[in-house]
Amino acid sequence: MKGVQHFLVFFSLLILGVTLASASDPSPLQDFCVALNSTKHAVFVNGKLCKDPKLATADDFFFSGLDKPGNTSNAVGSRVTPVNVDQIPGLNTLGISLVRIDYAPNGGQNPPHTHPRATEILVVTKGTLYVGFVTSNPDN
Repeated sequence: MKGVQHFLVFFSLLILGVTLASASDPSPLQDFCVALNSTKHAVFVNGKLCKDPKLATADDFFFSGLDKPGNTSNAVGSRVTPVNVDQIPGLNTLGISLVRIDYAPNGGQNPPHTHPRATEILVVTKGTLYVGFVTSNPDN
């Protein structure tokens, strides 16, 4: 009887160890998935149709426009230039997006907004920017 108990303890610990050792994130289905608006040569992945990877070009990963200042003569005094999968189809499934925000010289603002499951990084190239973050954690 004692031998059976020892075996069960050993077997339980072995199963527990194997379970912990094999925990990992699943591998992606592919390295990139260039979004496509056509159904020709396409596969549906992550909510978008994807171009056959063999047909991807450098233009699928390029956007020109972040170097151009936006027009800030509007009610909030700012202009947001987004860069995401709609502008760069090659960003699909990579979890990357960015924006350029131009502010009016004497006080523009970017209205309150959220980034669920995302990070925001700010870089000021000229002037001063006052930034605040609102959190759902009442201790912050």
